Amino acid sequence: MATQVVQNQSLNNTYSAFTKFWKNVKAVTGPYWYPTKAGERAFSDVIRVWGMLILLISLIITLVGVNVFNSFIQRYLLDLMIKEKDLPKFFDALLLYGVVLVLATLFVGFTKSVRKKIALDWYQWLNNHILSKYLSNRAYYKINFKSDIDNPDQRLSQEIEPIASNALSFSATLLEKVLEMTVFLIILWSISPQVAMILVAYTIVGNLIAVYLTQELNKISQEELESKADYTYCLTHVRNHAESVAFFQGENQELNIITRRFSNLIKNAKRKIDWEKNKEIFNRGYQAVIQILPFIVFGPLNIKGEIDFGELSQAALSCNLFAMALAELINEFGTSGRFSSYVERLSEFSDALESVTKQPENVNTIKTIEENHLAFENVTLQTPNYEQVIVEDLSLSVQPGEGLLIIGPSGRGKSSLLRAIAGLWNAGTGRLVRPPLEEVLFLPQRPYIILGTLREQLLYPNTNRQISDAELKNFLQQVNLQNLLSRVDGFDTEVPWENILSVGEQQRLAFARLLVTRPSFTILDEATSALDLKNEGSLYQQLQETKTTFISVGHRESLFDYHQWVLELSQDSSWQLVTVQDYRNQNTSITKTTGNTPLKIDSFFKDKFQTKLENSTGEGLSHKEMNALTSYSLSTIRSKASKGEFITTNNGFIYRYNKDPKVLKWVMG
Repeated sequence: MATQVVQNQSLNNTYSAFTKFWKNVKAVTGPYWYPTKAGERAFSDVIRVWGMLILLISLIITLVGVNVFNSFIQRYLLDLMIKEKDLPKFFDALLLYGVVLVLATLFVGFTKSVRKKIALDWYQWLNNHILSKYLSNRAYYKINFKSDIDNPDQRLSQEIEPIASNALSFSATLLEKVLEMTVFLIILWSISPQVAMILVAYTIVGNLIAVYLTQELNKISQEELESKADYTYCLTHVRNHAESVAFFQGENQELNIITRRFSNLIKNAKRKIDWEKNKEIFNRGYQAVIQILPFIVFGPLNIKGEIDFGELSQAALSCNLFAMALAELINEFGTSGRFSSYVERLSEFSDALESVTKQPENVNTIKTIEENHLAFENVTLQTPNYEQVIVEDLSLSVQPGEGLLIIGPSGRGKSSLLRAIAGLWNAGTGRLVRPPLEEVLFLPQRPYIILGTLREQLLYPNTNRQISDAELKNFLQQVNLQNLLSRVDGFDTEVPWENILSVGEQQRLAFARLLVTRPSFTILDEATSALDLKNEGSLYQQLQETKTTFISVGHRESLFDYHQWVLELSQDSSWQLVTVQDYRNQNTSITKTTGNTPLKIDSFFKDKFQTKLENSTGEGLSHKEMNALTSYSLSTIRSKASKGEFITTNNGFIYRYNKDPKVLKWVMG
């Protein structure tokens, strides 16, 4: 009874797997061959591709007919040579045989060409279809939060083309070889029904064994595909983070990770080699039996004179061609395992892209209204999974030309508010009023550097805008990048910009892009974090001169000088909106006196500099640490240290240099 249950469960699993596979195949192939949605495919394209498919089928049928005709001509030639010995008829038949062979050769080449053209057209359409899903409704961004979808870039670049090519190759081979096997089996039946029946029974048994071997290879192929994707991803990861790896000197750790993933790839490759060896031995042995069968059966009959040599030759040829057709068919079933893996992964990827772009039902979302100003109206913002409230009941309005600075403890959702403005996050309640996104330019902390020329970097995202080289040079001058052109051959030079520009230079390049674009609204997420105060001040002053409305996220106290309003987020999801002056007045809570000099620091920055304050009363600060807290150069700081002069930091603290040989540090007071 237990055995019966296991068998039934195995059958159910097989049926379920086949049903799922067929569903995936229809999902991938349906929109191309059987479009059901309006605008999915142009009717003329569908007619054209079906016409090419009908041509392919006709060519395959014709090719099989030519091969069959060849077998009869070969039989006739042998009869002329052995029985009739008629030289003129022999040369006529030989000429016809040669012409048919030439036609067969042309048909083979033309058939493969048509098949590959259909596969290429299908690949082009399928790639564009999936790519449009990937880049629409910001699915490329949202898919990163779906943990079960790995390596989307590889799925796009390496796993779409094999679906089209394998599907056409398998379908064409299946049709051609089934037709060949059927026709040559009929020929064998006409010569000897017994041999034909033995061949059919032998074929059934052989196919059952082949199916088992193919299933095992399919599993290994799926694991191999995943291990290759993981290995490729870790190499790409090292390339994208080369500088960080170099700073950390993490080469050995990265090598361990790469080696571990490569070992998994090799392990799967070895398993595949072993199973392919078993399959190859089976295929060769299977063909050998079929090839020797006609000689075992028909050889004695020919010797006895019961059949002529031409019939023996045609029977042997038919068995041989039957065996070759079957071998190719079994081989295609073997590669179909890879095809099923590709189909499953692409279908999974396509479904995930549709899923992440669907608006969830029965959940609260922030309503977005497009108007020519920016305002939050009773907005409660949550994380996309609705597990955490970022800010509660936020209401504010940013007037045209004003600047709003968002501050708060790290991890309290400052950047999340910017994501809400961009429409990336909308979980929550309330109303968000913002201008059309085409009028907003976002400057993140790590600027986005495109793959393109210097001209395209400056004009992005509207790279078709026409601006003269002189104007572009002026913009580079304004952001203190006038020397950049001396490092490349001109504005139309394409180099790996992320590798040759420092983060500070990238941030200034992003500001040049802002000056070129002159958007009505600008969002800056710590966009000057890698710049010194002088460059930061210059860029913000130019930003103010553009009369754009801007919102900044930042920690630097210097940013207060360029904004009119401060939005402070707190740990408990509360907030306060005040003017910069009021914020400074109400938060002056730390006072320390040195002589007659009062020292003040805002409470918001207390945590940030607390470590430095503790160090100054203990171990003190080095020249480089003082350089980071002041506008002085290292040489000036060393000079003041030698002269025993005091230094006031950017945040109002006064330090002196302790020349005690056991200290030699800058200490407070």
